[in-house]
Amino acid sequence: MKILMAVDGSSFTKKMLAYVATHDEMFTSANEYTLFTVQPVLPASARAALGKDIVDSYYAEEVEKIMAPASKFLTRHNILAKSQWKIGAAGEQIAKLAESGKFDLLLMGSHGHGSLTNLVMGSVATQVLADCKVPVLLVR
Repeated sequence: MKILMAVDGSSFTKKMLAYVATHDEMFTSANEYTLFTVQPVLPASARAALGKDIVDSYYAEEVEKIMAPASKFLTRHNILAKSQWKIGAAGEQIAKLAESGKFDLLLMGSHGHGSLTNLVMGSVATQVLADCKVPVLLVR
């Protein structure tokens, strides 16, 4: 099974990774795993002022802060995962990769906001669920 794990470095990502590690009957090392994170687009004025090299370096550092601990955790649990990242709107990019990458399952942590909060604030998980045709497992 091809499994996409959306990670953002939050405590909700940690709960999702712990779920994977403690459910080894379903998440075996025979599966193919990909860790995926999305970085928000820096404002155009900031990108112009900083320059391409600094912006690229910033994105690389932010991605490493998220990916390194997640990858290390999975490796300790005998799960090897590829890593990918994009810049853009998280919900849109996650749903897009889940489908274009032909994943069988998308795993992600959820903050667990209620309907009213999602209506007012929006939610990456809500957007993914609305846009994605791949089965999604939300871990709270």
